[in-house]
Amino acid sequence: MAGRPPAAAPEADVIIDTRTGEPVSFEAMMDDLADVRVVFIGERHTSAAHHEIQLRIIKALYERHPRDLKVGMEMFSRPYQSVLDDWSAGLLDRSRFLRRVHWHANWKYDFDLYAGILEFAREASIPVVALNIPFHIPPKIAVGGIDTLLPEEAAQLPRSIDTQNAAHRAYLKEIYERHRAMLRGRDDFEDFYMVQNVWEDVMAEAVADNLGDGCMAVALGNGHIVNRYGVPDRMAARTGLPYRTVLPDPGGDVVPGPAVGDYIWRTAGPDQETSGPHPKTAGPDQETVEPHPKTSGPDPKTAESDS
Repeated sequence: MAGRPPAAAPEADVIIDTRTGEPVSFEAMMDDLADVRVVFIGERHTSAAHHEIQLRIIKALYERHPRDLKVGMEMFSRPYQSVLDDWSAGLLDRSRFLRRVHWHANWKYDFDLYAGILEFAREASIPVVALNIPFHIPPKIAVGGIDTLLPEEAAQLPRSIDTQNAAHRAYLKEIYERHRAMLRGRDDFEDFYMVQNVWEDVMAEAVADNLGDGCMAVALGNGHIVNRYGVPDRMAARTGLPYRTVLPDPGGDVVPGPAVGDYIWRTAGPDQETSGPHPKTAGPDQETVEPHPKTSGPDPKTAESDS
């Protein structure tokens, strides 16, 4: 019996401008990105192709803003900012840097995926900005609620947390219900939802606090920028500044539209990914659920290895 014909693969490296729904060149996209002060570039954390996209955009932004570009990264929590400053100043080699940021205890993904971005930042003396909350705090909120944090942990929370976006809540409620049976010890949606909002607001706050008079390229998971109501809109609420988002799409799954983001960058073929445990422990990861090495449930962030 003849098998079904294989599905046609999406065309590789097609950049869609969601305002028109039409492909645009990299140069045309960069001309637009250069006109705003904050550019959010998503990723699936294990995708080498997505990190190459991020690096290419960062290099192009640096050509246009060689004196005032910063790179914000979800992969580091804010207490490590002084280590990142030493890295950008060229004071640390790779081995010492990994030890001082406790890479394999915190982010845990293959460092080679991020090495290109970080090494370029060091070579060009580009400041790297830590955006995240310390990684041990979100799982505590997920299993005990935000009111149970110790005082020194609560001090790491963002100054304001927005839980009033109905569309964002519905989006995460659907994810929560889909993976609820796998969320051992995380059976309260309100705690789950609070974790997601803490992540979004702490990173939006870090971008706003560190932007100064310059511009910033922000590298973070797709789940934090899709539909804008994660970090991008919360940063804009704090600063009043326009921004752009670039959402890498590995399989043509994202339906282009202005509400989703500004640019969809489609990549094709089997993505070159490296495996590794997800560091976060608060909820499922937003598309594919990856097991955490110390839990029997799904990986805790927001529902795919891009959050």
